[in-house]
Amino acid sequence: MSIEPAYENILVRQEGRVGIVQINRPKAMNALNAPTMSEIMTALELFDADSGVGAMTLTGDARAFAAGADIKQMATSSAVEMLSSPFIGYWDRLRAIRKPVIAAVNGWCLGGGAELAMACDMIVAGEGAKFGQPEINLGVIPGAGGTQRLTRAVGKAIAMEMVLNARQLSAAEAAAFGLVNRVVPDERCLAEAVRLAGEIAARAPVAVRLAKEAVNAAFETSLSEGVALERRLFSLLFSTRDQKEGMAAFIEKRPADWQGH
Repeated sequence: MSIEPAYENILVRQEGRVGIVQINRPKAMNALNAPTMSEIMTALELFDADSGVGAMTLTGDARAFAAGADIKQMATSSAVEMLSSPFIGYWDRLRAIRKPVIAAVNGWCLGGGAELAMACDMIVAGEGAKFGQPEINLGVIPGAGGTQRLTRAVGKAIAMEMVLNARQLSAAEAAAFGLVNRVVPDERCLAEAVRLAGEIAARAPVAVRLAKEAVNAAFETSLSEGVALERRLFSLLFSTRDQKEGMAAFIEKRPADWQGH
């Protein structure tokens, strides 16, 4: 019998086939320090390894998804200490999660918090959400992928203004610029993210994981390399039972019974 980890900075639960991780540092506006990021990644990685979970949702609270990294933790660090610190590596671990992760964002989503949301696969925003990369106000720049993921999401012009001049985006602007999938009333944000995750979790599990891999490759490879990867993954799925079941179900006009292999 496995023993669940004891968490101090997050809350974890499961609804159906959706794993839910909630950042729980309300007094610090959910600022992301090393213990919190370690717990977030431990929870997500456990869900990633659990065959009973098909997708995950990462959220904060009504005031803040996460208002940035914990500045007190790094204020006196040297360049060598920052280069050797494992802290930013937590964001890379999120990129390595194979199942879909959907961020449910209410309130402030700034700095490292915005980078955390962007490292997820999709973002559902409450209408009062605010997105920003205000690191320039601290004399630094985003360091956990913000300059790269933000630019790929909203384009060079808006990213420049956000990174160089600390512009914040409302939820509506974030949707218009392609940063978030949809905007819903604040009180429905988490429920909508869980609903979306649940729909994805009900689909063929291996196909979902490989589909995520293929879409991510579009941002990290050339077109020819991406198409070649897509073709390999597409062909590989013909070795799964779920491919046979899915096509048989389509032909027989009945729901598919996915087995995850």
